[in-house]
Amino acid sequence: MAKTYVKFQVSEEIQNKALEALEIARDTGKIKKGANEATKAIERSLAMLVLIGADVEPEEIVMHLGPLCDEKKIPCIYVNKQNDIGAASGLEVGSTAAAIVKPGKAKDLIDEVVKQISDLRA
Repeated sequence: MAKTYVKFQVSEEIQNKALEALEIARDTGKIKKGANEATKAIERSLAMLVLIGADVEPEEIVMHLGPLCDEKKIPCIYVNKQNDIGAASGLEVGSTAAAIVKPGKAKDLIDEVVKQISDLRA
């Protein structure tokens, strides 16, 4: 069952591209891991793309991220498993959210994901 905070769903293909962009940005740019760090990056308008786990318990941990991204006009994507976000972030545990701050070599991939998300939400 989908969580109440998940405002839209994207295909596995788009999720995988976003996770790949997160991995590349981790190695060649800069990312922020976890709900707290992602929130700060969004509030400071530093984030280029935010990945939010769609299976977070309790959901109150991340339910503010989607509306905050909308308010700051920062693209966000819901990823089915927070463990995938953690793995792409270089962690051995799941991560509730992650924000790409500096894209590094992932710029083109991020632009592609952002375009696909905006096409879905239009």
